[in-house]
Amino acid sequence: MDVENTENQPTLAIDSSTERVDNKESAEKPVESIETNEEIEKAGNNEFEYLERNEFTSEIYKIEVKNLGYFGIGEFKKLLKATLKLDITKIKSPTRKEFAFVCFRTQADQQRALETLNGYKWKGKVLKAMAAKASADPLHKRRGEELAGETPPKRQRTAKEATCPLAELPYEKQLEQKTEEMSALLKKYTQELRRLSAAAKPHLDKFQFKGVLASPAVDGYRNKNEFSIGKNAEGEIVVGFRLGSYSDGSVEVADVQQLPHLPAQAKWAALSFQQLVRQSKFQPFNPVGNLGHFRQLMVRTSSATGELMLVAGIYSSNLSESEQIELQQELKNFYDQPEQNELHKCSSLYYQDVKHREAGQMINPVTHLSGSTHITDTIQGLQFRISPLAFFQINTAGANVLYQQAIDLAAPTADTTMLDICCGTGTIALAFAKHCKQVFGVEIVADAIKDAEYNAEANKITNCKFFAGNADDYIKSMVREALYEQEPGKPGDLIAVVDPPRAGLHNRSIAAIRSASAIKRLVYVSCNPNSAKRNFIELSRPESKHWKGQPFYPKTAVAVDMFPHTTHTELVILFEREAKTSTDAGAAATEAAKEAAVAIESEEPATTTT
Repeated sequence: MDVENTENQPTLAIDSSTERVDNKESAEKPVESIETNEEIEKAGNNEFEYLERNEFTSEIYKIEVKNLGYFGIGEFKKLLKATLKLDITKIKSPTRKEFAFVCFRTQADQQRALETLNGYKWKGKVLKAMAAKASADPLHKRRGEELAGETPPKRQRTAKEATCPLAELPYEKQLEQKTEEMSALLKKYTQELRRLSAAAKPHLDKFQFKGVLASPAVDGYRNKNEFSIGKNAEGEIVVGFRLGSYSDGSVEVADVQQLPHLPAQAKWAALSFQQLVRQSKFQPFNPVGNLGHFRQLMVRTSSATGELMLVAGIYSSNLSESEQIELQQELKNFYDQPEQNELHKCSSLYYQDVKHREAGQMINPVTHLSGSTHITDTIQGLQFRISPLAFFQINTAGANVLYQQAIDLAAPTADTTMLDICCGTGTIALAFAKHCKQVFGVEIVADAIKDAEYNAEANKITNCKFFAGNADDYIKSMVREALYEQEPGKPGDLIAVVDPPRAGLHNRSIAAIRSASAIKRLVYVSCNPNSAKRNFIELSRPESKHWKGQPFYPKTAVAVDMFPHTTHTELVILFEREAKTSTDAGAAATEAAKEAAVAIESEEPATTTT
């Protein structure tokens, strides 16, 4: 294996004599408008100081709802939003408790919820609702306990312990450990399914786990890294990784130069940006008091082209418009310097406005500053354009292995239509395209769909259609269109591939997949199998009023080590439905196509064709 040499990483000299020339507008404004380090350190001296800031926090308008009995967060959220039409911002529920906290944006919303929920009958229980106190700031609370001797100070983890805890193990041992852990997880899943479904038992007896496949790249494999900007234990400004969470009472940031899973380009980018921040009048962000400006740095790299994209995350709530323009110009000027391009040229530079998002806002907006608007990488011999916020597999070499396993398990033919649910920039869809008749992909991030369309055209792939929107809104439409286009009397072959975010698929998407009887095989790609286990159960449990459609049973599973040196593993499972022996497949397919033709006339999906 290739082992990255971290002994001689490039270091950047900090030129203390460098002076930034202010523009006229900023020169006329008092320097006090930019917070000093001393002011930041003094910010917030009590556990509830955050409530006094001139910004929204969901803790201000919070209620406690008691006597809920056993409940699921999903069904409780449905009660509040869909049934009672309450405008909530957050639900917080301690595990295995019969109460929950609900937060609102305004006092009027809070008051209406109290009036509605107090005495409301739900699931045989009479609910009690009352105003709740705001939670104490966890950082201040922990520090206060430590000062009072109530809680012993925690030993701070190192950056290596926090981000790649298996790095000290030989790689073969890492794979052994992950194989054992994945086997244990799959055993829990199958045991739970055996209790739920007697019909599943013969299928589970034949279910095979093929183990964990090694990553071709073990060191320096991460093509996307998000660094925090703050201070280390010595009070020095550092661009690196946070050693703990704010809720655990930690804001310390550690250097990343010795971490084995980061490529040299990413390490250089952290050092380079660190130099910029240290010489700037703008301060690093401090979550204590929400002061400062430089908050994070996202670095994306391409192993195929060597391109480097930087996205500077700036907390702008305390910046004027002219100061934001000044900071953007400072970023451009810094990376235009010849000395910054000697080692690794910044191919693409973005500014991201990172602050509290407004209601309904899913992402923080980005502004292109200089260079290319995208970078390009290669998987399965295909070129992919990557925009700043689009999903792309973190380990490019590992993705080649992962996608080949998905293709091998799905076993598509020239008659196959493949549905790529949560398709991102189209990487899986386009990898399948040459093996299939046609491919449909759906993704909620509109910019990712634009990249998918571009990627299809750039790779001269013409049998793909992409949809921008929620997966559960489009699954039925995609199935109908697939059936409409298949030959009359021919069974056809419809496969779904899902590669959802870490939390897994929403249960509405699972219900839509199960209800689509034409889907006979499903390949589930999970980057967080512990969270996805809930989806596995939902796919496989017996048919019921809530879970309509024949269940999918697991047939084969294989894991790919996409994240060497960490405890994470990517899992791929092939699910199949039990074939109905009493129905003629050809006649059923013809009838399904007729139904699809009728349905598609009244519900034509908005598609983008490439």
